[in-house]
Amino acid sequence: MSPARAAGHDGHDHDRSGEREQQREREHAQEHRPGREPDGPAGEGTDGDVLVRVRGLKVHFPIKRGIVLDRTVGHVYAVDGIDMDIPRGRTYGLVGESGCGKSTFGRALLRLEELTEGSVVFDGVDVASLKGEELRRRRQDMQMIFQDPLGSLDPRQTIESLLLEGMSAHGLTKGQDTRTRLRELMAAVGLPTAALRKYPHEFSGGQRQRIGIARALSVNPKLIVADEPVSALDVSVQAQVVNLLEDLQDELGLTYLVVAHDLAVVRHISDVIGVMYLGSLVEEADADSLYEAPLHPYTRALMSAVPVPDPEVEDVREQILLSGDLPSPAAPPSGCRFHTRCPWRQETRCDDERPELRVVDVTGRSVAGDADPTRRGGPGASSHRVACHWVEEIAAGTITPRRRAASDAEPETIGRTGDNPPGRSADSGA
Repeated sequence: MSPARAAGHDGHDHDRSGEREQQREREHAQEHRPGREPDGPAGEGTDGDVLVRVRGLKVHFPIKRGIVLDRTVGHVYAVDGIDMDIPRGRTYGLVGESGCGKSTFGRALLRLEELTEGSVVFDGVDVASLKGEELRRRRQDMQMIFQDPLGSLDPRQTIESLLLEGMSAHGLTKGQDTRTRLRELMAAVGLPTAALRKYPHEFSGGQRQRIGIARALSVNPKLIVADEPVSALDVSVQAQVVNLLEDLQDELGLTYLVVAHDLAVVRHISDVIGVMYLGSLVEEADADSLYEAPLHPYTRALMSAVPVPDPEVEDVREQILLSGDLPSPAAPPSGCRFHTRCPWRQETRCDDERPELRVVDVTGRSVAGDADPTRRGGPGASSHRVACHWVEEIAAGTITPRRRAASDAEPETIGRTGDNPPGRSADSGA
């Protein structure tokens, strides 16, 4: 059980999980939600199970120099070639270190950042090609929950004014009782109606995040991009917000892209997870497969950094320590972007050939897909894809991690069962 649910209101994990799976089986039969006209053929996506299809997405920020005449001397490769499918009605979790481009990708998805290259097909329409009024109308279907709940709310507007602003922009205040709609929004996020007359500074952090969720819901979106929605909140409040997002998804059939670095929260809420490193996806799989058997060296290092609340297991489990910092996105390494920190780095291919994100087959079991509807990815779940030249050999043990000498700055692997005393390798220097 994740810390988020453990700190939740009811603790009935199995019951609620079953309810979520039953709801997901019914979600594609929903033709419309209150406040939205039924979609016709023009609104159908290219794939009935995919709401957002991203291909070759790049976001490069120019580096300018000069006083009188600005000239471009380089680029920051914040997002550098991402392919991704976000299943309809599901939650896609995007994780990675700070500075890897997660938030930029989420903003680019909504065209809050201009795309350098690539396409974003949302419900059958390439939003990357939309401009002006067409883009503004399409944004009704795509909303965002920002990381800083206070900074994203206008301190001079009441909550009622904040909610009505978006509804008015998309014509949702005409011909309906707006007061009733506002009360419904407050009830949906667990706030009293009296909160409508207050200002953002009068609320706690968790309450402000609920207001941000209400604002996103006010225009009846299909997709919500949640950028670190709980990172600024206390653990107990995190549980409440995460549970609220799940309940709203079950009720309204929402699709989420959750950007986060808290692996426990991502595991709890996500159906499909993508791991991002230096502007690129390095691994993608349904949540159960990724946590049961991470394959990319970077994913394995991330998972090994999560402490296990069992001293005996913690002492003997594999722990991968990476040396050095994340390279600059303005000067990314050639070849595999992770090769400068990878314990399994090889002399061939790693330094000069960039690996593609591909479906892999490890230890005789194909992970090219999952037809089992009981798994969290469900029918049509994303394939287990990995961007590594040597993932099969690493999983089979034919390639072992390089050990660190006293004068070497390479990373080390400690706590490998059967090699050395628990919790420490022979050449760890301690």
